[in-house]
Amino acid sequence: MDSLLKALDPVRKLAPGGDVGLALCVLFQLSILILPIPTFVLDMALALSFIASILILLISLSLERPLDFSSLPTLLLLTTILRLSLNVATARLILSHGSDGPDAAGHVVAAFGSFLMGGDVVVGAIVFSMLLLVNFVVITKGSSRIAEVSARFYLDSMPGKQMAIDADLSSGIIDEPTARKRRGELSEESGFYGAMDGASKFVRGDAISALVITLINILGGLAMGLIRAHMSVADALATYTTLTVGDGLVSQIPALLVSTAAGIVVSKGAVEGQMHGKLASQLGSSANPLAIASAAAGVLALLPGLPTLPFLFVSGLSGAAAWHRFNARHAELAAAVPVVQAPDTAPPTVSIPDIVRVELGYGLLDLAGGASNRLPDQIKRFRRALASELGFVLPSVRIQDNVELDPYAYAFALKEITAGKGELRPTMLLAISPGDQAPPIAGEKTVEPTFGLPACWIAPGAAEQARAAQWTVVDPSTVLTTHLAEVVKENIAEFLSYTETQKILAGLPPDQQRLVADLVPNTITTGGLQRVLQMLLAERISIRDMPTILEAIQEACAGGAKFVPPIVAHVRTRLARQISDGLASETGYMAVIVLSPEWEETMANALVGPPEDRQLALGQEKLKQFLDRVRAVVDTSVQSGEKPALLTSSPVRYHVYSIVDRIRLNVPVIAQTEVHRRAQVKVVGTI
Repeated sequence: MDSLLKALDPVRKLAPGGDVGLALCVLFQLSILILPIPTFVLDMALALSFIASILILLISLSLERPLDFSSLPTLLLLTTILRLSLNVATARLILSHGSDGPDAAGHVVAAFGSFLMGGDVVVGAIVFSMLLLVNFVVITKGSSRIAEVSARFYLDSMPGKQMAIDADLSSGIIDEPTARKRRGELSEESGFYGAMDGASKFVRGDAISALVITLINILGGLAMGLIRAHMSVADALATYTTLTVGDGLVSQIPALLVSTAAGIVVSKGAVEGQMHGKLASQLGSSANPLAIASAAAGVLALLPGLPTLPFLFVSGLSGAAAWHRFNARHAELAAAVPVVQAPDTAPPTVSIPDIVRVELGYGLLDLAGGASNRLPDQIKRFRRALASELGFVLPSVRIQDNVELDPYAYAFALKEITAGKGELRPTMLLAISPGDQAPPIAGEKTVEPTFGLPACWIAPGAAEQARAAQWTVVDPSTVLTTHLAEVVKENIAEFLSYTETQKILAGLPPDQQRLVADLVPNTITTGGLQRVLQMLLAERISIRDMPTILEAIQEACAGGAKFVPPIVAHVRTRLARQISDGLASETGYMAVIVLSPEWEETMANALVGPPEDRQLALGQEKLKQFLDRVRAVVDTSVQSGEKPALLTSSPVRYHVYSIVDRIRLNVPVIAQTEVHRRAQVKVVGTI
């Protein structure tokens, strides 16, 4: 009680009769249990209970050490008595005047009851039950357990601490007044934790009594409404439930705040300093956990189905905190250990890699900067053609010299990695052989760099003779551009970055933006959409028809598809007309090689894993047999002048494509559902 009176010293100085006032307050609380009070006084008391609980919570958060709030056990007892008294007073008004209307127990109870209920008795009762459960099972029970263990440990450690004080006094480290002060603090500390152990039982009992009083109010009020007020069951239930929930809410919210304050004080333990400072310093003590948390939130933002913005926001905050902590730590180390740096040393810089780069030997520089300037013009035309064909704008291509290359050599670098190379003769033309039966021509024999066809470098004057012999004649810049086009198309999926995907979505017409808003990120994240488009581009499926692709993705996700492959399979089905038209020959039909039922069954039986993420586990012998057969049938079809596609069933299409793509046959693999109903199909072989 002395510590409580110390906390109330400012009030005592203003009111010399503070001791009497405190006694009168306690008597007033106890009298509420017996005497009826007006609703106006009840509203004032409820408001006081709210403010007192908020004040206790704020003081608990700002403590330097738990003992600074040694009056907390007494306050827990007083606030518990106040809430119980107000519970009894409101119960008396609810049971006696509940039929008079929602304001029978005061305006505070009515306001909280109508706010929580929201016009629905069932919802309000469930929410109130949840609040009661959180306070009783989680906060109150946890605080009681912490207080019990803390009291036990402090009481067990008292003899050792007393002996330490006596030892310091005997050795002359401290004097007698200091020893008395430390003994007093030790006694006060042990008394505080012992009192907190007992006071936590008040809070727990308060939660139990609130549950019992709630049941009494509902059942008793229902009986009073039916018998005395002659109300209908629905009206009585709605009226008394609303009042009871409002009463429970105005008592449980302060109880929840006080229980939280008690839990904070007892869980603070031996931590010195205010909680907000300790939490900030300890949670942000290292940049590594913050950086890992930022990366984890970023990964979650990219997962299909999860909302992108909240996780990106959390990822940004964690990343900013990690960066701030890293800089702060770096500054601390720099201040502790000065770093001597040479005055002329410039800080290192990291260059951004070129997406696509063409490197030329010095003997080929005239192709890029000569009078004809053909190479840059052809690359521009190729980029426009690629955008028209696949619906994706290739980033700018950088052309530069490379003295490490041979004079007439060239190389392609995709994101700083070499992806192709070859040699040209800048003053000659390349004649490509039409086949094994082609008549020979004079020239330097070579191999065409794009497709590996036999060819010859010939003088410009021999071009007409070569064309007359059915040889295809092209200039050096066209050879390089054709090679570049094939390399780019083979790796086109790598160029579709997250940023490029956002640009594609932003570039859609205004009437399609509603579809984008509904789809991203609620149905699929931007990263998931990027992966879908990448898989389409990898098989050279145009993504120009973005509205159809977005609609197909929405349909697939609504149908339960969660992984990218089944989503892509549905998108390809919706693009059947486009796929069939792209594979049709000049005569109008589509040449296909059909996978036999035996191989279909073999492939289907080799699929393992969950339905949404199947993998093909085919034996080595079977795989070799399948590849040999594919090569033989494809070569036969190509020699007969056809450009066939491999036709399979939908479940095995992606797995067959993965096999065929590895041996670089450049044969499209389509499913039966991707053949448009109007397409003319010509079977040119069977595997």
